[in-house]
Amino acid sequence: MRAVKRSMAVAGLALLFTAGPAQAQSARKPISSPEPAFPDLAKKMHLTGVVKVTLTIAPDGQVKNIEFHGGHPVLIEAVQRALKQWKYAPTGSESTVLLEFKF
Repeated sequence: MRAVKRSMAVAGLALLFTAGPAQAQSARKPISSPEPAFPDLAKKMHLTGVVKVTLTIAPDGQVKNIEFHGGHPVLIEAVQRALKQWKYAPTGSESTVLLEFKF
């Protein structure tokens, strides 16, 4: 029974770690949005958590500004690396998107 509970817990954590960003506000659609890699250091430290971020997106779809609102520095670094590769569909104006990454 203990092995089953542990197995279920591990499976639940695996789902949590692979979950992508939850968009709180989504007026713009990403064209390219690679997932942040779960850092090896975070695995060794058994870190979990949420990184909240606000993106300012230029009219051409490039991420113009990244503002973090919480999360462990190791996880923030992973999210920041991924967000530098993101690109959104162009529109006529600048916009803001709120994202939440769950590890």
